[in-house]
Amino acid sequence: MFVALMSIGANITAWAPFLQIGGVPITLQTFFCFLAGALLGSRRGALAMVVYLFVGLIGVPVFAGFKGGLGAVLSPTFGFIISFIFTAYVTGKVIESKKHPTLITFILASIIGLFFNYMIGTNYMYLALSFFMDTQESVTYIGTWLVMLVYLPVDLLTIVAAALFAPRVYKILHKSTMITPSSNVQGDRLGS
Repeated sequence: MFVALMSIGANITAWAPFLQIGGVPITLQTFFCFLAGALLGSRRGALAMVVYLFVGLIGVPVFAGFKGGLGAVLSPTFGFIISFIFTAYVTGKVIESKKHPTLITFILASIIGLFFNYMIGTNYMYLALSFFMDTQESVTYIGTWLVMLVYLPVDLLTIVAAALFAPRVYKILHKSTMITPSSNVQGDRLGS
């Protein structure tokens, strides 16, 4: 399910073309990545992101702009796709660290997850722009980070929205034993 949500979130501007900053589409991938970690747990959330990555790499057009294939690895934004694995995992781990996670736990998890998202994604972007795209002389490390600061307010709003939404669904999933904390530790079986 989260692979489909990530695909839709990656291409939301196909249905809402006004969701752009400076011609760069805004996606809901961060929102759904956070929810994957928060609702599925660290291991299953990360696994969902691994599946999303591989579905795109085999050529299914699930990445932003309806792109897919091995060529995506050379894209400056591919690092963010890689970061989703770690973002979902860390988000899930923070929430799993509490027996009864509160709204504060979800907000903290989302902020820590966004930190990993930006660290991996922005560093990859710098490397891709410097080495894959031969723009080494015109791109600086600090400049890459300054460009990403433009997107930070939108990403912060997105993850806070996800953090406000997640606790309700989390309680439903965990009360109904669809997902139990022990299932994360003992083999990842649903309903065990």
